[in-house]
Amino acid sequence: YEALLKRYNVEKFQISGSSQLGQDHTARSPWTGCSQFLPTTQKIIQFSDGKAPKPTDKIVYVAGAFDLFHVGHLDFLEKAKEYGDYLIVGLHTDPIVNQYKGGNYPIMNLHERVLSVLACKYVNEVVIGAPYSVTADLMEHFNVGLVCHGQTHIALDVGNMDPYAIPKQMGKFMLIDSGNTITTEDIVERIIRHRLEFEQRNKKKEKKEIEVYEAMQRVKLAQKSG
Repeated sequence: YEALLKRYNVEKFQISGSSQLGQDHTARSPWTGCSQFLPTTQKIIQFSDGKAPKPTDKIVYVAGAFDLFHVGHLDFLEKAKEYGDYLIVGLHTDPIVNQYKGGNYPIMNLHERVLSVLACKYVNEVVIGAPYSVTADLMEHFNVGLVCHGQTHIALDVGNMDPYAIPKQMGKFMLIDSGNTITTEDIVERIIRHRLEFEQRNKKKEKKEIEVYEAMQRVKLAQKSG
């Protein structure tokens, strides 16, 4: 929680709003910081179901940051799983997420996001460090039958390329609506807003306490002088 607040310029948030957070060049890039999280293959195995797809399974592929894993992600993955038998989630690297979401993202590093997504019961496999643009090689390698994306904005790749051009050409792309509009930015805004409200309440309380203390001191001085 404290680390999250430190990664955002709270005073700037008050003035400019969340839309400017990712544009603040003075903000510390989260993927250059140090993390105490030490990933191991054993940790990943513990979170994974370890099951390979059956030859007859229809494989669905989705990709994204899945930062601060929340109920919006959960509902989206549940909906995507309904279109197939085996769900693979491609997780973008921290620099790629930073590229299309701005300097303050991701909040969680790649390894933390991997375990968060693997813990979801609808997910069968995770591609760690998936390419931003879905390639023909990726489609063939994983035998992907359908690529899904939610209702959020799709940023273009380098060179103004559509990252989903290949699955669209193959007739294997679908936009789906999970019915949940919560985003990671909504969560960030809520945390910062509550922190600001908390600080404002404390300042008002502190001001009243100082006023009471000063009034008591004045009474004591008046009694002594009288």
